[in-house]
Amino acid sequence: MFLKRIRDLYAKFTSKEMPQEGRIFIIAMSLGFIGSLGGWIVTFATATSLLSLLATALLPVSILLMMIIIVRTRNYRAGGYLTSIVFCDIGFPFVFFSSGGIYSGMLAYLLLGTVVISVLLNGKDFAIMLSVYLVINVACFFMQMTGFVAVKPIETEFGLYFDIAASFVIASLLIGLVIKFQRREYLNAQKAAEVASRTKTEFLSNMSHEIRTPMNAIIGMTSIGKSAPAIERKDYAFEKIEAASAHLLGVINDILDMSKIEAGKLELSPADFDFEKMLQKVVNVINFRVDQKYQKLMVHIDKKIPRVLTGDEQRLAQVITNLLSNAVKFTPDQGTIQVDTELLKEEDSVCTVQIKVTDTGIGISKEQQARLFTPFQQAEGSTSRKFGGTGLGLAISKRIVELMGGRIWIESELGRGSTFAFTIQAGCGASQKPSLLKPGIDWTNIRVLAVDDAADIREHFAEIARGLGITCDTASGSEEACGLISRNGSYDIYFIDWKMPGMDGIGLSRWIKERGGGNSVVIMISAMEWSAIEEDAKKTGISKFLSKPLFPSIIADCINECLGIAPVWDRQETEMDDFSGYRILLAEDVEINREILMALLEPSNLAIDCAENGVEAVKLFSENPDRYAMIFMDVQMPEMDGYEATRRIRAFEEDRRKKTAPEFSKKIPIIAMTANVFREDIERCLGAGMDGHLGKPLNLNDVLTKLREYLKSGAE
Repeated sequence: MFLKRIRDLYAKFTSKEMPQEGRIFIIAMSLGFIGSLGGWIVTFATATSLLSLLATALLPVSILLMMIIIVRTRNYRAGGYLTSIVFCDIGFPFVFFSSGGIYSGMLAYLLLGTVVISVLLNGKDFAIMLSVYLVINVACFFMQMTGFVAVKPIETEFGLYFDIAASFVIASLLIGLVIKFQRREYLNAQKAAEVASRTKTEFLSNMSHEIRTPMNAIIGMTSIGKSAPAIERKDYAFEKIEAASAHLLGVINDILDMSKIEAGKLELSPADFDFEKMLQKVVNVINFRVDQKYQKLMVHIDKKIPRVLTGDEQRLAQVITNLLSNAVKFTPDQGTIQVDTELLKEEDSVCTVQIKVTDTGIGISKEQQARLFTPFQQAEGSTSRKFGGTGLGLAISKRIVELMGGRIWIESELGRGSTFAFTIQAGCGASQKPSLLKPGIDWTNIRVLAVDDAADIREHFAEIARGLGITCDTASGSEEACGLISRNGSYDIYFIDWKMPGMDGIGLSRWIKERGGGNSVVIMISAMEWSAIEEDAKKTGISKFLSKPLFPSIIADCINECLGIAPVWDRQETEMDDFSGYRILLAEDVEINREILMALLEPSNLAIDCAENGVEAVKLFSENPDRYAMIFMDVQMPEMDGYEATRRIRAFEEDRRKKTAPEFSKKIPIIAMTANVFREDIERCLGAGMDGHLGKPLNLNDVLTKLREYLKSGAE
């Protein structure tokens, strides 16, 4: 039992649970205990005075008690203070005056106390305790030399030699241990610095690659587009430039997000959002890459999840997009990727939602998993060259998930795919979802047939149909579908996969039409782009197309549309507003930025005057303040920046109000338009008197939202 306890103590002592200062503390106190115990035994054996016995007994007892208390409480700073006081400030004078004073081993004990203080305390604590200790030492030596206090000499020669030898040996051992630990600390710090330097170099190399690659595509395709004579060739160049620009913006956003995380300034902007539509947007972004690799993407939405949640939709979409992008990147051609969502619990109007992204990719080893969520780290060094990426995505995702009250983890085996899962907490919307289908119609009379050779697609479609309350049969291929139609008669609506073994979807659609299903609606479903099969499909009489993966609202909208009913949930993008009769002032020093905004807003019939700096903007406004309905203000401009220009415009408005109409309090809306997108930047804009903020590069929908907020569409 005793040996087992010793082994347990040793295991605990050497484990990572014990901090470095804890190990040093225990070693120092153990040596002090052994030395003081030996001194007490010698003192007892030589039959010295009772004062000597008590003084020397004080040290081992107090040290042992301190070791027990401090190891249990883990408060090593307080332990360092307590040990220094007892061992040095109290124990030293007792031992000094009862064990021979300066003529014994007290010089070594002086050194031992100094080492104890330096080992246990740092910084201000070390300076305070060492100063007190030295003052006490000087006082003791002074009192002995002046004869102010009589010092009890050690009565035996053996006791004197033992005291001197023991004190020097213990002091030497402790100094050696301090040197050893400090050297280990230095080597560990040196190793950490080398790792950090290597990581920084690799990160900068990755960043250079990630930034230069799309920049090379942008510059190269710009040259190709300028010299290409054919419109098709120019359009091709524009598409490549757009894709490369989006990738470059993603890299920049990752760097900015990581900067926010490092500064502790990454924050959420909660608002109500449609959970299913958020997933649709994410899938639309990622689908073209799935098509390129002929992969299959499945999305399963738990019907218990409320349609409307309260949270940061953009940040949640960012996490899912990052996980899906990684899944696509590390899954070979024709692999499978699946997104599963589940409502874990709902309590006090707060939903805990779990989202899993599973792939059949290359997998990740246990060793690689340990560093996945660390900034600037990837599964292995070669991935940045083979697969690309900044190594920031998972670290950013982890922080976002934590801000949402959840956690993120990975389940994977090398060569057997991966599952990235995370949970979030979001406010719950309506507990009862509104029907996606038009109310007041008996939808059980509508007969639907879904044909797909993939069993999971058929099962998913049947589950969606049950949730919508419609009658749906499924078939694994054209042959089974033909048998069902022959037995049951024609269906009202067909959802047919395009690519199937044997007779494909085009052939089955043609057979249905020829058999007399002219009134039936045939909807083609495929993971391919509609343009790839549009010509053949239209010749067969197919006019509708759904892209995989399938979502309940998309299927419901399609059924509503087939029956001439407006979709319950409008999925169309908002058309450009008409702002005829309005004029705004655009303060922007970069010509191409002015040109871009004016071109984007040209269809809105909005009149725009331009100023190239803050001075010109203030002049144009002050000369005719009633001319403008709104100002878009760049922040960084020559001569006068946007902050100062805004302050001067606000001062002009205030002065004008006082002189003309004190009761008139209307002020012109000023919207910041800047690439500075941190929260403190936004707050600085608002503090200068601006009414809102738009981040560059500009998003047209965001610009229109601001215009709608302050302008009435279609003014005369």
